[in-house]
Amino acid sequence: MTTRAPRNLLDNGAVSAVVRSRWYPGALQVPVAAVFGLVAYQLLAGPDVAHDNAGTALMWVLWWPLLPLAFLLLGRFWCAVCPFATLSDLVQRAVGLYRPVPGFLKRNGIWVIDASFILITWSDHVWGVVGSPWGSGLLLLMLTTAVVVSGALYQRRAFCKYLCFLGGLAGNYGRTGMVALRADPAICATCTSQAACYNGTESVAPCPLSTYVRTMDSSDGCNLCANCVKACPHDAITLTLRPPTRELWFVRRPRIEESLLAMAIMGIVLIQNLTMLSVWDDVLDAVATTTRVTQPSVVFTVAFAVAVALPVGLLVLAARVAAPHSKESVRNNVARFGYALIPLDIAGHLAHNLFHLLAEGGAVVTTVGGLVGLGGPADPAVASAGTIQVLQYLLLAAGVAGSLYTAHRIARARHHLAARRRRVLAPFAAMILVLAALNVALFALPMAHRM
Repeated sequence: MTTRAPRNLLDNGAVSAVVRSRWYPGALQVPVAAVFGLVAYQLLAGPDVAHDNAGTALMWVLWWPLLPLAFLLLGRFWCAVCPFATLSDLVQRAVGLYRPVPGFLKRNGIWVIDASFILITWSDHVWGVVGSPWGSGLLLLMLTTAVVVSGALYQRRAFCKYLCFLGGLAGNYGRTGMVALRADPAICATCTSQAACYNGTESVAPCPLSTYVRTMDSSDGCNLCANCVKACPHDAITLTLRPPTRELWFVRRPRIEESLLAMAIMGIVLIQNLTMLSVWDDVLDAVATTTRVTQPSVVFTVAFAVAVALPVGLLVLAARVAAPHSKESVRNNVARFGYALIPLDIAGHLAHNLFHLLAEGGAVVTTVGGLVGLGGPADPAVASAGTIQVLQYLLLAAGVAGSLYTAHRIARARHHLAARRRRVLAPFAAMILVLAALNVALFALPMAHRM
C-alpha cells in the first residue's frame, strides 16, 4: 500500500501568489511592529499600575497566551513577523558588519537559550516583571539592545537563532506545527543554482535562520518567511499540511539540550501555576521552615529550582528504567524521549494562559479603548470560571494523548519487537501521566489574576 503524498499548498494559485509576493511577509511585519511600538510606549510611559496599562494587557493577557497556539498551527511563523527580527534586519542593512557567528554560539546557543528562559522566568517572580509595566518595558529594552548589537555585528539573524529565549520556545513548539516547508530532494540533487535557497539572489534575501532547506528535516529552523520559495529557480519547495506533533515521531538527531528545554518548560509551567494559587504562601512557608532561610528571594529560588528539576528528574529516572530494554544509554534515552513531552508542554502552557485570556481578556478592550476615550466592560472575564476549567482539562487531555502517542511512535520507530517496545515505553508513559496528574491537581484550584 502506497502512502499518498500530502498536497503542496503552493500548487494553489492564491496561496502561491501570496507567498511569492514581494510584500510577504513585510506587509505583516509593519502592523505587528506598530502594535509592539504602542506596547513599548505604554509600558515605559503609560500608567504605573498594570491593571490600567494597555501595554501590559496587550503583551501578557493577549499576545503571550495566543503565542503557543500560533506555534501549534503555523510552526515558527511568528519569527517571520516578530518586530525583533524586523529590527535586526534594519540594523544589519544600516550598519551591519556581517561577521560570522562565533563557533561558541553555534555550538552552545541552545544552552544560552535554556539558561535565559529560566533566568527570565525566575526574575519575573523575584522582581515582578510581569506585574510591573516598567519591569516589562525594561525587559523589552534589554532584548532590543541585544538585537541591535547582534544585528550590527553578525550576519543574518544571529539573535533569533542563538540567543532569543522566545526563539528557543518557538523551535521546540514549532516542531508540532501543522505547516511544513520542505524541498524535493530529487530536484535539489541536480540543482546548479549555487544554493540560491540558502544564499539568496540579487532580489531575494538569504535564509535569515541559516537553514539549508534542501537538507532540512525539521521545522525548528524555518520561520516560513518564504525567501527560499522565491529564490529557488526550479520550484523545488513544497508547503504542506500535516498532523500536529508528527515531526516529533521521527527526530533523526535528537539533542539532549532540546529535550531538557522541554522538561524545563514543563517545570516552569508548574511553578507559574503554583505561584498563582492560594496555597503558594503555604509552600513558601514550608520551604522556609525546612531550609531555615527567611530571605524571600532565596526561598523562591529553592522552590523554583525544585519545580524545574522535577520533570528533568522524572525523565532521567524513566530513561534509566528503560535503558536495559532499549539497549541505549540513559543520555540517549533522555535526548530521544524528551521530545515526547512537548505536546503536554504546549497543552499545559495553553491551559495556564487560557485562564488569563478568558478571565482577564476584557482588560484588553478596556485599557486599549481608554487610549481613545472609549470605555470597556466592567468585568474583565469573558468566560465563567467553570467554562475555563473545562477547557483547561480538555487541553490537558489532548496534550496527554499527544505525548503518549508521540512516545509510542518514538519507541515503535526504534524497536520492532512488541514486547521490547512495551517495556521501553512503560516508564515514559508513567512519567507523562504523573506530570499530567500534577497539572490537573493545580488547575483544579482557583487561580489569581495577572492584572
